[in-house]
Amino acid sequence: MNHFFPADILLPKKDFEKWAVVACDQYTSEPDYWHAVEAEVGDAPSALHIILPEIYLSDDNSERVAAINKTMQEYLDGDVLSEHPDSMIYVERESGGAIRRGIVGLIDLEDYDYHKGSSALIRATEATVLERIPPRVQIRQNAPMEMPHILLLIDDPGCTVIEPLREAKGGFEQAYGFELMRKGGHIDGYFLPCDVQKAVQDALEALIADKDDKLLFAVGDGNHSLATAKECYNRSGEPQARYALVEIVNIHDDSIQFEPIYRVLFNVDKDDFMSKFIAHTEAVGGDTVQRFTVIDSAGEKEIDIKATAKLPVGTLQTFIDSYMKDNPDVRIDYIHGEDVTRSLCRDEGTLGFIFEGMGKDELFPAIVADGSLPRKTFSMGHAEDKRFYIEARSLK
Repeated sequence: MNHFFPADILLPKKDFEKWAVVACDQYTSEPDYWHAVEAEVGDAPSALHIILPEIYLSDDNSERVAAINKTMQEYLDGDVLSEHPDSMIYVERESGGAIRRGIVGLIDLEDYDYHKGSSALIRATEATVLERIPPRVQIRQNAPMEMPHILLLIDDPGCTVIEPLREAKGGFEQAYGFELMRKGGHIDGYFLPCDVQKAVQDALEALIADKDDKLLFAVGDGNHSLATAKECYNRSGEPQARYALVEIVNIHDDSIQFEPIYRVLFNVDKDDFMSKFIAHTEAVGGDTVQRFTVIDSAGEKEIDIKATAKLPVGTLQTFIDSYMKDNPDVRIDYIHGEDVTRSLCRDEGTLGFIFEGMGKDELFPAIVADGSLPRKTFSMGHAEDKRFYIEARSLK
């Protein structure tokens, strides 16, 4: 059996530089970034016009979603996109001096289960927040096309699936090559010939052939988007909705670096939060101590906290969840990068936390052993390294 497939991939006919924009769940506390993207893109055909950046999410997204779906249909009907049937695209993304290599293709959503403890071939790495799915369903359920920012990880220490394409790419037809906006780096894409597609499929199946636990893909980025796709498929049952376009990458690629995702609380009484956090961990924590850098408008300091979970993020997030239930005016954001975390904590009523992250070699064993990690445990690189929307696929 195969669990990764070619797709009828749609690409823009021109102006890739304006077409490609970063994943919608980035820069959620930095409106200036998205304003700059809007100014750069203007009225040109762009992924910006057919996604909903999460900075603009609200209780009622109906007008924006209607405009997105209308624009998608205009792109499909107009002279904007070219279709490339039965394609996989080998991708090389340069950012910050490193090159991340991956392959864009289709996965079967019946192979995916985001529930903790699942034994599916495709699993969530972190807890899925069910409350975050409905607004995404609103966006996708009537959309005539999809664009992925989903990255799936494979555990391929022998580098047998993706890495051989590096030397062979000279014989492939190039799909695109251009500079990504806003310091996103350079990206190249190459269409894989049919025989190479088959070799990729065979190499993927070989990764799990002799394993009792058939975990083939772990979601690296975009789990809530994938969960949304699954929910829309469950509701519609349409054949096209059964599949999702993704990029697969090898967790052992040198460019894959796990970065912690830090926490910033807004509209919070910092003294109240910290006193209760310390009291809670003193009461229920174990012998292990975890260190946090705590940042507020007065500065920052390091504190040691008794661990209540294996990872520092688990200790912190469990308490934050409980605290926010009792303090509904408190808002949280999940931040990539220490500098951004510090900059967001300059105002009164803000409180930030920096802590040690998880090593990438711990991921697959942790999923097999524990089912999933606390949500927003890690990020693969900084915000500018995230996947940009380029490839699309018709859902009709």
